[in-house]
Amino acid sequence: MKFVLVTGLAATALIGVGIALGPHDQRESVHTATPGDPAAASVNDLDRYVTRTVAHLTRTPGDWQAWAQLGMAQLELARRSSDPARYADAETALRRSLKVQPQDNAAALTGLGALAAARHEFTTALSYARRAVTVDAYSADAFGVLTDACVELGRYDEATDAVQRMLDLRPDTGSYARASYLFELRGDQARAVDLMQQALAVAATAGDTTFALTHLGELAFNTGDLTTAAEYFHRGLARTPGQPALLAWQARVQAARGDLPAAVAALRTVTLTLPTVDHLAALSDTLTAAGDPGGAERTDELVRASTRLPAGSSGTTDIDLVLFYADRGQASQAVTRAAALYATRPSVAVESAYAWALHAAGRDREALTHAERSLRLGTRDARAHYYRGQIRLTLGDRAGARADLHQALAINPHFSLRYAPHARAALDRLKDAA
Repeated sequence: MKFVLVTGLAATALIGVGIALGPHDQRESVHTATPGDPAAASVNDLDRYVTRTVAHLTRTPGDWQAWAQLGMAQLELARRSSDPARYADAETALRRSLKVQPQDNAAALTGLGALAAARHEFTTALSYARRAVTVDAYSADAFGVLTDACVELGRYDEATDAVQRMLDLRPDTGSYARASYLFELRGDQARAVDLMQQALAVAATAGDTTFALTHLGELAFNTGDLTTAAEYFHRGLARTPGQPALLAWQARVQAARGDLPAAVAALRTVTLTLPTVDHLAALSDTLTAAGDPGGAERTDELVRASTRLPAGSSGTTDIDLVLFYADRGQASQAVTRAAALYATRPSVAVESAYAWALHAAGRDREALTHAERSLRLGTRDARAHYYRGQIRLTLGDRAGARADLHQALAINPHFSLRYAPHARAALDRLKDAA
């Protein structure tokens, strides 16, 4: 299928609770609310909305629309608090809505699809989204969930069709962001930036604005443009001081510029607020670069300890855990997790992580197959090129390794505090041996 997305003034409107995806699963959720939607409010307002709605449903248990709205509010609270324990409340409300109104209930089906996507159960999300768009072919929310599920299942042509329909219905922050990511996957950086700038221009809430600024900064950083990236992160933090994702990206800029103490301080703040695997791994790598291997090891142990907790294997950290284990000599754990992920979720991001896990385990022939597939869309992903370059080098393909390592550094010389120096050193060795 020819990859074409058309955006313009002829389309209209808005999205509900959804998930915006990005490279290596690092994009945070985006929510663009309809007018009067309680999910556009603060967490305290959301809590009050939930309390009022529960009271209303106690009196009027047959209000299926209120049950669906309650479920979506609970899902939004789970997202904002990074507390997956709230998913159970969301599911209860959404299923109650569907029980009361089993026919023509696109809202509940869409909500259950969004919940499945939040849990990284993308096959289930796809099923609910397809049912929802069958019931209501004008539901932009449902097409958003359909887009997300298709992206994570590696169904990129279907994702393109779904996001085009979403854009036609409602060109808002959520639809533009999804379209931006699909262009990013296809290697069209200029169009990806343009669409994310449109996402910023139509941002309807403070959260949408912060989201768009964060990902504009991320797009800039991923091309090595530290100045532009820093400007976007600064603008975002001026609006939302202390926002963890913005602070973490700001820390990456600081580290890339050589200000490791500032980067460590920022990441310590982030991990106190949101101790996810990606943030803890970034702190560990920064501590290592700053000459504190003891601090790095203590940080790594926090990740290992978290995986031993009942909620430690949450889907929100799955790719990050694969890379964490692969980077730290725990190849068996990395391969086991990556194989399970790939079986149910064959996205290019998962293929890249799987390739690196297999390389860590010394299975480079298999690794190369997945490394090749991870770049099949033409994605300009410096880390994926680095992974393939190292795999090729191990297999004795010096010309291929040289090309990939050069490409990784050309795309973004700051792509990894851990591995960018390795890429430069390997290139130097390859040049000397030529």
